[in-house]
Amino acid sequence: MSRLLIRPREPDSNGCVLDVTPESAGWRYVGFRLLAMRAGQRMSGRNAGRETCLVVITGNVRAAVDGATYGVVGGRTSVFDDAAPGAVYIPAGSPYEICAVDAAQVALCTAPGRDGVGHARVIAGDDMPREVRGKDTNTRYVRNILPETQLAESLLVVEVITPSAHWSSYPPHKHDTALENETALEETYYYRIAPSQGFGFQRVYTDDRTLDETICVQDGDLVMVPRGYHPVGAAHGYDLYYLNVMAGAERKWVARNDPAHEWMVRKQ
Repeated sequence: MSRLLIRPREPDSNGCVLDVTPESAGWRYVGFRLLAMRAGQRMSGRNAGRETCLVVITGNVRAAVDGATYGVVGGRTSVFDDAAPGAVYIPAGSPYEICAVDAAQVALCTAPGRDGVGHARVIAGDDMPREVRGKDTNTRYVRNILPETQLAESLLVVEVITPSAHWSSYPPHKHDTALENETALEETYYYRIAPSQGFGFQRVYTDDRTLDETICVQDGDLVMVPRGYHPVGAAHGYDLYYLNVMAGAERKWVARNDPAHEWMVRKQ
């Protein structure tokens, strides 16, 4: 199995089924935890030196940060609903608590931040409208949960739905070098697939091919992208969802297409 692929495990006492840290990934910025919470289950935490974007992928939770309560957050029954997820921004060092109202899937997306900087807030659905990118079999549906236009220190968070037999993150692009036309960002892809027995593919490769892996992804898998181009393909008959978490020294998404495939952009 690829070292870039993380498969979900049985829930621990907090409901955690996936846990990627900078230490486990061998990089500097991105952290990702996925909780599969039972109705009534509680979880609390505090991430010193790291900001958090809490994304309620499905279900409903009650959230509190620094003692302030934010009511019920969430509401989707499926990631394939045409609806925004629930989301809460938690500044670095702020204690938080979540309680599942019903069965809920919650992502904790983290990156470096300064304790005491910024303010906790619910990210309203109207602040993350869906957009359509690409055309034909390169069409995909993007929702910017925490883009660079919203206040944060390091984090960028986005979710994408790629329809059956379509491509995404395509033409192959990368963002691993600090240049005028590119920023250096680490990235994770968390996948859901419908129907759930389906699969998709992600290739992660560099110009010199010192990294070149093609990974078969299944429902619930996570792929780490430390560097290189990283296109995604959905198998025929199966819609594919992924939640992206990105972070780096500069909080800006500027990607460079693989020059070998740039022709298809120029042709449009």
